[in-house]
Amino acid sequence: MTDDQWSGWRGRYGPMLIAEIGGNHEGDFDYAKELTRLAIGSGADVVKFQIYTAEQLVNRHESPDRHAHFRRFELQPEQHRELAQMCVDAEVRYMASVWSLEPLVWIDEFLDFYKIGSGDLTAHRLLQEFAARGKPIALSTGLSTVPEVHAAVGAIRAVDSAYEHPDRLAVLQCTSVYPLSHSDANVAAMTTLGRATGAAMGYSDHTTDGVALRVAAALGAQVLEFHFTDTREGKEFRDHAVSLTSDEVRELAAELRIIGEVLGDGEKRPLDSEIETGHVTSFRRGTYFARDLPAGHVIEQGDLVLLRPEHGLPAWRSDAAIGRRLTSPVAHLDRVDLAATE
Repeated sequence: MTDDQWSGWRGRYGPMLIAEIGGNHEGDFDYAKELTRLAIGSGADVVKFQIYTAEQLVNRHESPDRHAHFRRFELQPEQHRELAQMCVDAEVRYMASVWSLEPLVWIDEFLDFYKIGSGDLTAHRLLQEFAARGKPIALSTGLSTVPEVHAAVGAIRAVDSAYEHPDRLAVLQCTSVYPLSHSDANVAAMTTLGRATGAAMGYSDHTTDGVALRVAAALGAQVLEFHFTDTREGKEFRDHAVSLTSDEVRELAAELRIIGEVLGDGEKRPLDSEIETGHVTSFRRGTYFARDLPAGHVIEQGDLVLLRPEHGLPAWRSDAAIGRRLTSPVAHLDRVDLAATE
């Protein structure tokens, strides 16, 4: 991918939608292919996996159970490449969280950007090695404080100042709990991180119903990441419980279109629809005379009344008539016209 081909964190429905299959295949390659087909058809912008080996991720002496878990979920390089090619053939972005540098030798050609998981936010050397490759980075922030996020972002930007631009770096609010309660989603922290870092805002979800994703979109998220499965029924692996299905992704996409329309462009101005209905004039007040007055009368506050519609002198300019002398008589409810005063 070249810089000309990267259009930033934009998806077909507004925010970039990342369907994270992750480890939901549970090491079954046929199941991984089926999930990929479903994710491609769901309308997601990106289909995402995780690439690791247990040996390169977990100390088997310190955490033998975790080591065994990750070893069971491993897929082979040629299998990951086949999954990536399925996405390419369907013209849907493939992505993977690559948890060490070695797999980049055989998968990097398929990656338009790098996704750094929450657990690696404090691994500054690893962050800088990814940054040195120059591709955009999406950084999840589960488990972290604002100073820790600052330090991680600083480590990335120290390698290349291009990461100062929000199109090159996205910071995702995330709570690393599975499943996640609404009260712990803390979606508002996304805007805190956006202000603190100047990076694009995003949200990585672990709730069970997708409500937090919609809230994040309404707050201006440019990236929405969620786990993906075929069904939550009868599944033991925890990530299925926090995953969306194809139908739910389609529902989310449809609602994101509406959320984007409702959000608008952020510029405050009279909209065409307000102007075309005439409401700018009919809803606002103009300045009118409260009584019949003779020529030569010096206008006082009590001589004026503010009424709809806004004809003649606008209400906000009514004080401009005070102290002026009428050059001709006026009738009750006549419009105030400064040209007829001196």
